[in-house]
Amino acid sequence: MERREFLKATTLAVGAAVAGPLLLTSRKSVAQDAPGVMGAGEHLYEWEGAWAKLPKSKAFGFTQGVCEDRQGRILIFNNSKDAIMVFDPEGQFMESWGAEYEDAAHGIHRTVEEGVEFLYLSLPQQHRIVKTTIAGELVWERGYPQEAGVYGSGNEYAPTNIAVAPNGSFYVGDGYGRNYVHQYTKDAEWVRTWGGTGNDFAKFRQPHGIWVDTRGEHPKVVVADRGNRRLVDFNLKGELKRPWKWQVHTPCHFDQRGDYLLVPELWGRVTILDKDNQVYARLGEYIGAPNLPDYPNIAHELRLPGKFSSPHACIWDREGNIFCAEWIDDGRVTKLRRIT
Repeated sequence: MERREFLKATTLAVGAAVAGPLLLTSRKSVAQDAPGVMGAGEHLYEWEGAWAKLPKSKAFGFTQGVCEDRQGRILIFNNSKDAIMVFDPEGQFMESWGAEYEDAAHGIHRTVEEGVEFLYLSLPQQHRIVKTTIAGELVWERGYPQEAGVYGSGNEYAPTNIAVAPNGSFYVGDGYGRNYVHQYTKDAEWVRTWGGTGNDFAKFRQPHGIWVDTRGEHPKVVVADRGNRRLVDFNLKGELKRPWKWQVHTPCHFDQRGDYLLVPELWGRVTILDKDNQVYARLGEYIGAPNLPDYPNIAHELRLPGKFSSPHACIWDREGNIFCAEWIDDGRVTKLRRIT
């Protein structure tokens, strides 16, 4: 299901979603002693809007993905001729590349393999994934997995995000295609496929985000099944472990810091889950955001400070700050500066 079809099919349910049990409150009270502060407990943040300082010659398209390299630079994956834009932690522009990804930029995941940094890029409109060096040199590219036997053609495959396991194997969520998850070896050889379209817990209706969760005794694959408005756990062989109920309404992707999981939610909020996968904090909740005119490309006067309208990808950096890229046509990247 393409993202615009997803929005059309689900916007009518927004009122019920924001009024119902999906809007759990944090188990800890949000700090109220400073303006612009959000979060709970050990996760308190100050909103820094207009973080990215672009040269006049550069402009964001849809801001889709974000990651941090080992120099502490922040990479923003967006739909422009400068598909990878690189900034320092304070938002000063440094460099850009990736014109070949302009029409397809979506998911970005950074790894370090034998001391070398790499990027895994998901390109749904180009029906492929690629691996590059941190500077953008192509290592390999892969189209649809013909071995899986679930596609009639490559155009049915539209991967949205990639997760990498500790052993180097990786998992691809076909979020805008036929709703499968595909596992590969560290050498990019296909291993297995599971899922497909449906509402059962072993099926998906937009596996938009995917992550290898290492917080427990054994790593597991957690899928952001956005169309079914839930998170679902699998072991590393794709066997169902359990669904998570009610914590999220439109999960897009993940990041992990210690015992906490960060989940951007498209309908206007970011959620932090604790080690028991209970809601620890909600950040920047904008109730009713999908009902705003021309959503997600809402007018600038409706892009409120302290409120997310369409969070698509978020990360923690090494200092514990949060960077969030929102799905909006001229881009929006926000830094939440950690204050505790």
